[in-house]
Amino acid sequence: MSDAFKTKQQFELGSGKQGSFYSLPALEKQGVGPISRLPISIRIVLESVLRNCDGKKVSEQDVKTLANWNAKKPAQVEIPFLVARVVLQDFTGVPLLVDLAAMRSTVERLGRDPKMIEPLVPVDLVVDHSVQVDFFGSAQALELNLEFEFKRNRERYQLLKWGQQAFQTFGVVPPGIGIVHQVNLEYLAKGMLEKDGVYYPDTLVGTDSHTTMINGLGVVGWGVGGIEAEAGMLGQPVYFLTPEVVGVHLTGALKEGVTATDLVLHVTQMLRKAKVVGKFVEFYGPGAKSLPVVDRATIANMAPEYGATMGFFGVDEETTRYLTGTGRSEEHVKSFENYYKAQGLWGIPENKGQIDYSVDLELDISTVVPGVAGPKRPQDRIVLPELGSTFRSLLTKSVPDGGYGKKEADIALEVPVHINGSNTNGHHNMFSTDAAQAKNHLQEGTPQHVSEMITNRPTPDSAADLAASPYKKADVKVGNGSVLIAAITSCTNTSNPSVMLGAGLLAKKAVEKGLMVNPAVKTSLGPGSRVVTDYLTKTGLQQYLDTLGFQTVGYGCTTCIGNSGPLHPALEEAINKNDLVAASVLSGNRNFEARVHQNIKANFLMSPPLVVAFALAGTVDIDLSKDPLGKGKDGQDVFLKDIWPSLKEIREAMTSALKPEVFRKLYTDFANQNPKWNEVPSSVGEVYSWDEKSTYIQEPPFFEGFGMEPGHITEIKGARSLGIFGDSVTTDHISPAGAIKKTSPAGKFLLDNGVSQEDFNSYGSRRGNDRVMTRGTFANVRIKNLMVPGVEGGVTKHQPDGEQMSIYDASMKYQQAGTPLVIFAGHEYGTGSSRDWAAKGTLLLGVKAVIAQSFERIHRSNLCGMGVVPLQFPEGVSAQTLQLDGTETIDVLGLDDNIKPMSDVKIVIHRANGKSEELTVKSRIDTGIEVDYVRHGGILPYVLRQLLGA
Repeated sequence: MSDAFKTKQQFELGSGKQGSFYSLPALEKQGVGPISRLPISIRIVLESVLRNCDGKKVSEQDVKTLANWNAKKPAQVEIPFLVARVVLQDFTGVPLLVDLAAMRSTVERLGRDPKMIEPLVPVDLVVDHSVQVDFFGSAQALELNLEFEFKRNRERYQLLKWGQQAFQTFGVVPPGIGIVHQVNLEYLAKGMLEKDGVYYPDTLVGTDSHTTMINGLGVVGWGVGGIEAEAGMLGQPVYFLTPEVVGVHLTGALKEGVTATDLVLHVTQMLRKAKVVGKFVEFYGPGAKSLPVVDRATIANMAPEYGATMGFFGVDEETTRYLTGTGRSEEHVKSFENYYKAQGLWGIPENKGQIDYSVDLELDISTVVPGVAGPKRPQDRIVLPELGSTFRSLLTKSVPDGGYGKKEADIALEVPVHINGSNTNGHHNMFSTDAAQAKNHLQEGTPQHVSEMITNRPTPDSAADLAASPYKKADVKVGNGSVLIAAITSCTNTSNPSVMLGAGLLAKKAVEKGLMVNPAVKTSLGPGSRVVTDYLTKTGLQQYLDTLGFQTVGYGCTTCIGNSGPLHPALEEAINKNDLVAASVLSGNRNFEARVHQNIKANFLMSPPLVVAFALAGTVDIDLSKDPLGKGKDGQDVFLKDIWPSLKEIREAMTSALKPEVFRKLYTDFANQNPKWNEVPSSVGEVYSWDEKSTYIQEPPFFEGFGMEPGHITEIKGARSLGIFGDSVTTDHISPAGAIKKTSPAGKFLLDNGVSQEDFNSYGSRRGNDRVMTRGTFANVRIKNLMVPGVEGGVTKHQPDGEQMSIYDASMKYQQAGTPLVIFAGHEYGTGSSRDWAAKGTLLLGVKAVIAQSFERIHRSNLCGMGVVPLQFPEGVSAQTLQLDGTETIDVLGLDDNIKPMSDVKIVIHRANGKSEELTVKSRIDTGIEVDYVRHGGILPYVLRQLLGA
């Protein structure tokens, strides 16, 4: 590394040892800039820019510009940020590995050494998105779900194991260990790293939007799409515009009965209103200082929900306490503390004015009250006592206004349902009492002991029903607001012992009172790591959660990502036949339409204790401040206040939560702890052996016809609209992660390729196959294309004939005719997960430009990264104000290789009646490097040409 500013110095590591570092205080002493006034998050990015200043990727001017960051008006220049490492989860990590494998195949075909494609920074992939809740409510649920996970995902896991041996810097944390962000917080993150004797802050990007959870540990990191992460892995800087930094001054403390989840839902609503999209948010003040790391991580986790790039907390004594408590060595923790003190980065500022922020906001934590968020967006907070009345008002509110359009007479509808006790894991009669019939439905490869358990079971309503059958035989009534899924799940909350122990304590009191959960409710506990099971077991609380049906179903992203598994067929039939607005309650961070379950329309985020409470109540149409949860064994009403745990009880239970020896034991030797992983075979070698028959993994088409010369940015002429969408279209809408419908283009493709419906798996699990994913783009069952009013799902009208068909089929017809395509959208287009297939699928459908009122940060970047041009309407203009209906043709003028970032271009609308009109829109190709990406046809061809050219 060069030392252009002569700032390389020594600091005390501890025990008489010294280490080198690039000193920010030394840079300030040289008069380069007022660095001690900068937000801490900006200073950490500045350290990377300073340390990597080589005159090529990072210039001396880059250092000077960032050192002189202007709080009120940041310079609109791009920062080249070289991160220390990359973290992946398997839904986004598999397609990234597929892309790397495709790059190696391309390099080999060009006669070059495929090993030139190698991550230059450490990459860790945690397999956490593949487990589904097929089994629940039994002691065997965890084992059976894991068995099915390995059976379904064998091909994907073979690819991951190939990657482990093919790339030197690529590591895999196998299934059954935990959720990527919790594993990152508890194990992968070191806080400080070292290379060649030089110490520097731990920084990263991750292919999941909730990578920001690590900001609670004082680590700078955020979510990017896989295509951006690949560039970072291959030594390219992660480029972003100099951000504004919003300071949130926290005071006060949480009151009795209020949880960290209540706090983060309050913060999410507050910061969404403050419009922090694309900005850094930094929390400070005495309230921030008093929060333990687990609470800080809960708030940082939901940065994507409030729209920020990060939700950052500085490093202090709470940070070192957490690092020590989670098993990091005392020597490392001491060196970490000494490094941050030497850099002037130690401590969370308490007072306003110490740091220059672009905007200063204030929150007294003591004003936060219990609440939930929903039913469709995480920022729509509802104060707990008002949930019932809010839900009833939404039932009758019109669909365009965010409601459900019900008639008053239908609100109280209750439908009797007979649950026959059979399992509904998508394998139909697998749990039939007829053993021969059951054996016929077993797929090859089902583990032997599972086969025996399935085919030898007695009738579903017998005592042995507890062994494996999720639903118990019962007659129930369901109606609007009935809770049918109750899931303690997600990285947001399962990382936080205070709310998890709170759920266990509430369950204990509920069981002691004699309360039970309605048999129609699908209950599940999906801890973010095995440490949670350890402390729930040691405190004796797991047995009470078990009694209520909250047995552990898996260690990974379950219900929050859409892996909630099927409901009982009788319940699904009742919902669909009567158009019921059933509910889910979950301790997650996402509740977008059709995400949790395609047939559950109302989804509410809440703390783990409230998930248990609503499972007991069985409905969201309730005021828990005055309505009883149910009757106890003495026949008396039991209220929430009767079983809610006190802060004192939670704190007493917390003493057993963070034991260093437990973390050290559970985070070592993953292979021996997961023998199923060892049984997965894999190919070997530097280049992947593609299987043309695979329906999971295919070589993607991104390098077809690859050559060393880049392409050109050109005007778009005669384009048709593939879709016209309203506000808040999420990446879930664009690229679904949940179930694949039999009648969808992707479903038909799988059937045509010999895959039976019960083996469809999910869209997320098939992200390594572009044939499935392109057909799945815009295939969400709840997406509303305004070209086809009154219809939900991935359909459009093909023009000029006006024929209604799937978006995929229309795209194929347009592409055969050589017709370019555009998408029109409203505000916050691309909200949600950092899902690169939302951009990849858009490209492969033939879309050349997306014209929206505003974009969410990651998706806009991903569109540029795939060579699709994002364009933004002027304020007050939309597809609706222009009265577009899809019969028009569109020209986009002013696009060429010399286009400047964020410049104006013209669109010309040619209407079916022969009239035309012009409109000026802004190109949201925001940076110079993005111009290069678009010109090269995307970030992947760009990076490959850079590597081959070098």
